[in-house]
Amino acid sequence: MTTSYRIALIPGDGIGTEVLPPACAVLDAVGKRHGLTFAYDSFDWSCQRYLDQGAMMPADGLDRIRNHDAILLGAVGWPGVPDHVSLWGLLIPIRRQFRQYVNLRPIKVLEGVPSPVAKATSDVSFVVVRENVEGEYSEIGGRLNRGFPEEMAVQEAVFTRAGTERILHYAFETAKGRTGRLVSATKSNGIVHTMPFWDEIAKEVGDRYPEVSWRQEHIDALAAKVILDPGRFDVIVGSNLFGDILSDLAAAVAGSIGIAPAANLNPEREFPSMFEPVHGSAPDIAGQGVANPIGAIWSASMMLDHLGHPEAGAEVLDAFATVLATTDARTPDLGGTASTKEFTELVLGNIASR
Repeated sequence: MTTSYRIALIPGDGIGTEVLPPACAVLDAVGKRHGLTFAYDSFDWSCQRYLDQGAMMPADGLDRIRNHDAILLGAVGWPGVPDHVSLWGLLIPIRRQFRQYVNLRPIKVLEGVPSPVAKATSDVSFVVVRENVEGEYSEIGGRLNRGFPEEMAVQEAVFTRAGTERILHYAFETAKGRTGRLVSATKSNGIVHTMPFWDEIAKEVGDRYPEVSWRQEHIDALAAKVILDPGRFDVIVGSNLFGDILSDLAAAVAGSIGIAPAANLNPEREFPSMFEPVHGSAPDIAGQGVANPIGAIWSASMMLDHLGHPEAGAEVLDAFATVLATTDARTPDLGGTASTKEFTELVLGNIASR
């Protein structure tokens, strides 16, 4: 029996257009082995579209992808288009309108990818659970007296009980299914309202999970510990800002942001979830065919997990991990000379040989 899925592709800008085709090729290859087929609808939503038409996506863009089974995003951002325009014109509307309140980022030191951190050995494997739709990245605030000496800017952080509880529940459930260890990122010694609120709810939720050993850590000390001893962590949960910073920091610990995946999840599955490599559009190498496809391929693996096919997802993860462990093929960000196409072909060959 074959199961079919309809996937919305948003290649975006720069190397985003170069890493999604490898991800789709891998999906098709592993799909043949597991009775899965994928139909792809591609959308040109990007900074180029913004420059041409004044918007990152059309007014009815969300309606066009609302009924897809999942979304694969390449990358957005380009010189000449401010980052807040590309982010708030595309990614944030998708995340918020589709209630993708979980940003899940696995961190793993892969064999054959040396880490710049001395203690980051191959047994380092943890996940960052980031609150994805509220917190510090709110729309509330504004600018006053632009251009004058007394110019000011106000940005309000918004933490709701519902939003904080659900992300903490997700994190504790994740820890329960792993090794039962969790760290909650906070800064309640300096941020006197939102962070004590977060801490109080963390305790309430934590009390419902006696099988999970957890503690809270101030974000500055936590960032240092992720660098000094990343092997001590299993699940880290943080607010939108803290989770964003920690997950990129952790990706660097793993050796390159080019290998890092991310899932923007609507756990209730009322809307499609979105999967994307963490790296940006990398204008400096765009068009050269040397972008690292691992982040996009790993994101496709996470998509398979979310769609209910963990065996297929694990096979994708094992395929590129095996290539890294048994060959010298590396894209330039990892110190090698392999092209995007060459590395992808090795991954496809590994899948075909199973």
